[in-house]
Amino acid sequence: MAIGPMTKDQREAFLADVHVGILAIDEPGRGPFALPIWYVYEEGEVRAWTMPGTLKHRLVEAAGRATLTVQTETPPYRYVSVEGPVVCDDGPRDVSVAIRYLGEKLGTAYGGSGRGGVRMRLTPEHWRTADYDR
Repeated sequence: MAIGPMTKDQREAFLADVHVGILAIDEPGRGPFALPIWYVYEEGEVRAWTMPGTLKHRLVEAAGRATLTVQTETPPYRYVSVEGPVVCDDGPRDVSVAIRYLGEKLGTAYGGSGRGGVRMRLTPEHWRTADYDR
């Protein structure tokens, strides 16, 4: 088995696939705050949602940058890690993200629960990738 980096097209396709991502944000005085998130990658931007005032929201606003890592959990192992600036806004909640992760029935119920949110938009500036099947 050879290990190698992914091409630009491969890494973008991998990031656009359905993976639970791990978002890491600087937390002053501690190690990075890292937690799993649902996300969508389209048009060169990672988008994820959180509730206003959560620790995740406050840290992203303060740091202005984050890292997102996604991986496969079975061989052949692959991962993509992106780092860059994050902007938060009150963009519309995207029910399609919940459907993407939970399926039509559960995703519609979860995504249409009426809860508002904060949209986080990460623009990848730095990429790290590995494909254990190259």
